[in-house]
Amino acid sequence: MFRNLISISAIVVSVAMSQTKVGSTAAPFLTMGIGPRAIAMGGAFVATADDITALYWNPAGAARMGTNSALFSHTRWFADITYNWVGVLVSLDQLGTVGLSLTYLDYGEMEVTTLREQEGTGEFFSAHDLSASLTYAYNLTDRFSLGGNIKYISQKIWNTSADAIAIDLGTLFHSEISGLRIGATISNFGTNMQLDGKDLFVLHDINSIISGNNDQILSKLRTDAYPLPLMFRIGLAKDVALSSTNRITVGVDAQHPNDNEESLNAGIEYIFNNILSLRAGYKSLFSTNAEEGITLGLGIKHRFSSNFLINVDYAYQDYGVLDFTQHIAVGVIF
Repeated sequence: MFRNLISISAIVVSVAMSQTKVGSTAAPFLTMGIGPRAIAMGGAFVATADDITALYWNPAGAARMGTNSALFSHTRWFADITYNWVGVLVSLDQLGTVGLSLTYLDYGEMEVTTLREQEGTGEFFSAHDLSASLTYAYNLTDRFSLGGNIKYISQKIWNTSADAIAIDLGTLFHSEISGLRIGATISNFGTNMQLDGKDLFVLHDINSIISGNNDQILSKLRTDAYPLPLMFRIGLAKDVALSSTNRITVGVDAQHPNDNEESLNAGIEYIFNNILSLRAGYKSLFSTNAEEGITLGLGIKHRFSSNFLINVDYAYQDYGVLDFTQHIAVGVIF
């Protein structure tokens, strides 16, 4: 089974490399990490994927949770952009695990300006991105899990929009080599996105050189179609028990996107008494054009009863000259 996993991974890598088109994809918000815990660990979460954010990082991990959970995550990005994610996961015992998640990126309201009215026309418009995902995951054996997402993706700016359908596939293998975990995912494999809408209608003179032409002919601009940001990740992770109340998790992910260069993410998490967690990581190692870097965070859990737990997580992510972002999430396990 392990050999099959490596073979599948090699095939996926070759397919992804053959489709490389640097800087020419739509819906880049799909590559923005989800959940303060994973973000604080530098995004090195493919082989850990043991909480509800597995719905994003590696859907195969959802099959191993065995509990129901929900989480809301909020991020304040640059230029007053807000990024929200909400997910629900339900265990069906021997039938597997199902999940539903929604991602919403809001660019806020902006004033309409023209060449003639550069201070604004008094009219405002908005822009947002959205992704709705349905997940199913299943444990094939006690060591090997599979999972997948099917999702609807939409981008809208004023009266112009584009949409697409995509899938994510993930595997997670718990090896016998000192508890080492191996995960692999391919994300955002789907249709192209092409903007369309009434904002693309313009008045056009088909030949301005000829006098007497009608310069008020209604025409429509045609936009190009762009692929989604296809991403292949493979990761390793391991838990190290320091004592009965202290544990460390370390992880590293290698990622190959079709719109950027390859890089590594690395992270570590220290857990005390299954209550307090401290995390650190580094994103985009060996990438020459990335502003991402150090990530830090912490988490607190409180168990109200044997079958109800609440957790609060926070993460700080450095973006170099772009300043930093902060992430917060509240989740429940029931």
